[in-house]
Amino acid sequence: MPPSDSALDEDEINRARALLVKPVLRQSVWPVLGAATFAATAALVLASVMILAPANVTDHVVVSAP
Repeated sequence: MPPSDSALDEDEINRARALLVKPVLRQSVWPVLGAATFAATAALVLASVMILAPANVTDHVVVSAP
């Protein structure tokens, strides 16, 4: 049977095929960008604190030896 003799409506078949196609889910970049920014900022702040903070040095001075 040639396709032109089909009892099915070609427009409705195309519409049904279009409805069966899954939509492409677009993911937002902003949460990932925010997390990366937070991680980079935290790393820079902690590195700066490690460099700029005074050393915690305690000298155990012996007053007298036995």
